[in-house]
Amino acid sequence: MMRKVLASLTAALLAITLAACTAPSDELADQYREGGDTGFISGDGRVQEIPVDQRGAAVEFAGTSVDGAAVSSADFGDDVLVLNFWYAQCGPCRAEAPILEESFQATKPKGAAFLGVNIYDGPEQATSFETTYGISYPSLLAKSDADLKLAFADWTPLQAVPITLVLDRQGRVAARFVGQVESASILQTIVNDVLAEAS
Repeated sequence: MMRKVLASLTAALLAITLAACTAPSDELADQYREGGDTGFISGDGRVQEIPVDQRGAAVEFAGTSVDGAAVSSADFGDDVLVLNFWYAQCGPCRAEAPILEESFQATKPKGAAFLGVNIYDGPEQATSFETTYGISYPSLLAKSDADLKLAFADWTPLQAVPITLVLDRQGRVAARFVGQVESASILQTIVNDVLAEAS
């Protein structure tokens, strides 16, 4: 009996945690709350680095930014690009925002660019978040953009944000943070390493 109570409490706590880090209308979150774990990815902050010779094809995307501008992967030329997937009510997204902005300012002079991908909000909510947290790099709006979501499908379980990708100068994924970026120094070290790679 005690085991069943503990199991129920554990499941409830996991569901609450998941609800805090996933989009409100997420099908996978609903499945998990009902006891399934299909497709659930824990945002445990792990970092996956991919050796140069094991990177796949370049990630190509196009979308509309919070201010209505058209943005695509072609706009970043041979920059190292950091892509951060977020939405305004995601607690870990709020916690990592200053780290991302700090890292953007530190690596921008060396040739790195940052771009957010907001998976749930409209322009008003996204703008409010950027103002509150002092985010100076742009974000794309993905809520109603199926093609934009599809462009990242191989690398980003969009139902479990935050996710951060570091793309090399050829647009290939060089590193992935699953969950909150907790250290500016780790992110900046990875970005600097990718910047230092031979083109």
